[in-house]
Amino acid sequence: MTDNNQSDNGSLRIKAPDELTPEQFSICRLKSTEPPFTGKYVDCKSDGIYHCVCCGNALFDSKTKYDSGSGWPSFWQVLSENSVAEHADITHGMRRVEVTCKACDAHLGHVFTDGPAPTGLRYCINSAALHLQERA
Repeated sequence: MTDNNQSDNGSLRIKAPDELTPEQFSICRLKSTEPPFTGKYVDCKSDGIYHCVCCGNALFDSKTKYDSGSGWPSFWQVLSENSVAEHADITHGMRRVEVTCKACDAHLGHVFTDGPAPTGLRYCINSAALHLQERA
C-alpha cells in the first residue's frame, strides 16, 4: 500500500466500516449529518485538495471553498467529473440533491443552487466525509 486509501496498483481502496470513526460511518454510510458549525473544515483556510475519507477520491479544491454561513464547508465547484454523483433526495419532507462520492458512493452532503458565480452552486459538505491533503 502506498497510503491508507491506495492499493499497490494505484486503484482506490474503500475503507472497511471499522476503519472509520463512528461519526464518519454514520455520515458516509448511514447518510446522517454533522451539526452545523462543528466540523473540522468549516473555518479551514488551508490550501489543498479535499478527498473522500472513505476511499481517497479527490473531490474539491480549496480554491473553490467559500464561507456560505451555512455551518458546513461549502464549495462552488467539484474538482472533476469523476468526483461526485448527484441523486434526488426527498427525505425529511424536503426536495434536495444529495452528493455522493462517485468512486465509493459515500454520502458527502447536498448541493444547492444558491451559490456564488461562476457556477451558482453551493456544495454543502460534511467535514467528517472529507480529508484535506495540503499542498506543499
